[in-house]
Amino acid sequence: MKKRTAARKDRQMLVLRGMNFWQYAILAVLAPFLPLYFANLGYSSSQIGFLMMIGPFVASMIQPFWGYLSDRLQTVKKLIFLLWILAIISSVALFNAGGSYALTLCFVLALYFFYQPSMPLLDSISVQSAARRGSSYGSVRLFGSLGYTVVSLSGGVLLAVLGGITKLPYLLWAAWIVPFLLLIFLRDEPAEGEGMTLQSIKELFTNKSFLWFLFLVFIISVPHRMNDVMLGLYMKDLGASDAMVGWAWALAAALEIPAFALLGKHLHRIHEYVLIGIVGILYSLRWSMYYVADDPWVLLALQAGAAITFAVFWIVAMHYVARILPPQLGATGFSLLSMVYLGLSGMTGGIVGGRLSDLFGGASMYLFAAIVSFIGGMLFLVTEVISRRRG
Repeated sequence: MKKRTAARKDRQMLVLRGMNFWQYAILAVLAPFLPLYFANLGYSSSQIGFLMMIGPFVASMIQPFWGYLSDRLQTVKKLIFLLWILAIISSVALFNAGGSYALTLCFVLALYFFYQPSMPLLDSISVQSAARRGSSYGSVRLFGSLGYTVVSLSGGVLLAVLGGITKLPYLLWAAWIVPFLLLIFLRDEPAEGEGMTLQSIKELFTNKSFLWFLFLVFIISVPHRMNDVMLGLYMKDLGASDAMVGWAWALAAALEIPAFALLGKHLHRIHEYVLIGIVGILYSLRWSMYYVADDPWVLLALQAGAAITFAVFWIVAMHYVARILPPQLGATGFSLLSMVYLGLSGMTGGIVGGRLSDLFGGASMYLFAAIVSFIGGMLFLVTEVISRRRG
C-alpha cells in the first residue's frame, strides 16, 4: 500500500513537471512569434502592442473568478481541461480571421481569455503538490523554463522548415497534444484548512499588506511585460532574423532554470521585500543596457539577465503569496498575482511600449523601463525599512 501511495506521489510530480514544460512551450509559441505573425499581416507596432496586451488584460479581469471557482469546487483538473478546449477553438478562429483587425482583436481576446487562467491554476496545484511532498515549487517550475527554452530555440527553425511565420498555427496546435494527454493523469489536491467562506474572501480583499504587495508587483512588472511584447519587434527593426528572436527568448528561459532549481532552498534566509527590491535595482541596470545597445546580438546576450531578475522576482513573489495566504485561498491568491502580472502590467506595458516605439524609437522603451524599475525596487526596500521600524 505504501509503495502504491509513493508511486502516485511520484507520478503526480512527473505529470506536473511535464504539464509545466508544455504549458510554457505553448507560451513560447505565442509570446515571441505571435507579434511576428501580426507584423506579417501588416499591423503597426502600436496595433501589435495592443493586440498582445488586450487579451491578457481582459483575461486578468475574470481570472480571479476561475481561481475562486477552483477553490470552491476543489478541482483544478476539470477547469484546465475546459479552458484548454475553449482556447484551442479560439485559436482556430484567430488564424482564420484573415486580415481583419477587428476579427483578429476579438479572437485574440478569446484565446487569452481561456488560455491565461490555466497558468495560475497550474501554479496553484504545483505549489500544493510540491509542499506536500517536501519539495519546492521551483523544482517544478524550472520545467516550464525548460519547455520555453526548447520551443524558443527550435521554434524559428521549425517555422522556417514549415514555410515561414504563416505556419505558426500548426506549431501552436502541435504543442497542445502532449499536455492534454498528461492532464488525464493529473490528480486534484484537496486544500487543507476550514475551506473557502465568504468571510475568508472578504479578508483577502481587505488585506492591506497583500494589496500593497500587488501594487508594487505591478510597478516592477510593467517594464518586464513591455519587453515581452516589444523585444522581438525591436530586434527585427535592428536586423534580427526570426530565429534570432527565438534564441533570445531561449537564452532567457534556459538561464532561469538553475535559478528556479536553487532559489527555493534559500528563501528563508532573506525577506521577500528585500530580495525583490534588489531585483528592481538590477532590472533598472539591465534595461539601461538595453537602452544603449543598438546591435541585435547584444540584445540577445542581455536576455541572460532574466536569470537574476525575472526568475528571482517570480519565485519570490509566488513564495510570498503562498506564505501569507491560507491554503484554501491558494488558487484565488495566485490568480490575483497573475492578474496583476499578466493582465494589468501587460496591458500597461504593451500600450506604453508600442506608443514610445512609434513616437521616439524602440530604444526609448528601455529608458522608461529603467526609470520605472528603479522606482519599484526602491519602494520595495523602503516598505521593508518602514515595516521593520514598526515591528
